[in-house]
Amino acid sequence: MNLNFIRPILVLAAFAVPVLTLALRRFFKPLFSLTLSLGAPGGPTFKAGRAHSRMQQAAFVMELAGVFVLLIASAGPRLISRQIVYLDRGADILFVLDCSPSMAALDMAGKSRFDTARELIVDFARERPADAIGLVAVGNDAALLLPPVTDRLVLEKRLENIKLGEFGDGTALGMGLATAALHLSSSRAGVKAVALITDGENNAGAVHPETAAAALRYTALKPADAVPPGASGENSFFVFAVGTSGEVPVDYTDPRTGLRRSGTFDSHYDEAVLARIAEAGGGIFIAAPTLDALKSAFSTLGSKQVYISRSAVTERAQNIHFPFIVTGLALLCLPYFWRRLILGAFL
Repeated sequence: MNLNFIRPILVLAAFAVPVLTLALRRFFKPLFSLTLSLGAPGGPTFKAGRAHSRMQQAAFVMELAGVFVLLIASAGPRLISRQIVYLDRGADILFVLDCSPSMAALDMAGKSRFDTARELIVDFARERPADAIGLVAVGNDAALLLPPVTDRLVLEKRLENIKLGEFGDGTALGMGLATAALHLSSSRAGVKAVALITDGENNAGAVHPETAAAALRYTALKPADAVPPGASGENSFFVFAVGTSGEVPVDYTDPRTGLRRSGTFDSHYDEAVLARIAEAGGGIFIAAPTLDALKSAFSTLGSKQVYISRSAVTERAQNIHFPFIVTGLALLCLPYFWRRLILGAFL
């Protein structure tokens, strides 16, 4: 956001007028002065006290400041904000995020699987500002936390507010994929994708994950009737298997009881099962046992969803002259009342 002036020449005048006034006041004395003697003829003249003189000087400075501010107001100050407007619709991408307690495992370079996944989703979204990003949470059941949106602050806030275990201890992968299929089936985006991020196997919910993945493939991820120019990506489905196998440390706070749970647990998942889910959805299975592997998986997602979006830069001007006018008038009026009420002057 930048400050701009409609009539910049008046900004120069705003600085010139006070400087010239002070110069004239210093080098040119009044044409005449009247000396009043309050004592005997020929006696000492009356002189104002030092405090009185300083008050007069302060009033004069306020008047100069008022003139300066009013000239700034007349210059037409305004705030110019620039933003990028995308002329084409980007991709609709839904992340199906496992929120079961096992995602608290600390095997992603010292961070939990869950926190790492959230950070990578945020980074992915920031690199693709034209795309609409949505979020589905998976536990004992599944819920759409956020439909595909382009507002990154909303996405980041929603990710930040998710608590591990708030949807239960289970992993209803089928329900999560079915929820994603339901909400993407009506999307008119030219490019659509779903990325499932999990560290376990389906052990809850009424929908088999392979059935839900097939629904994704043949309904939600089917091409839109009209694919916009620049949509060179492919509608796709990804399954990211996060974490290592074996004993791993875990540390999280149960949102239902408020109790902190820490220790180790035996982490494992069947890669073949998750690969079959990916295959049923016509997608890709990627094992990501380390942080670098998970970053690489997100890079693969980004490379498959190539979308060349046209954009333009727009400017928005907001006039801010009114506060300057009010301030300038106040600075001009205040010295008058100061002199009349405090200093007792006639003018």
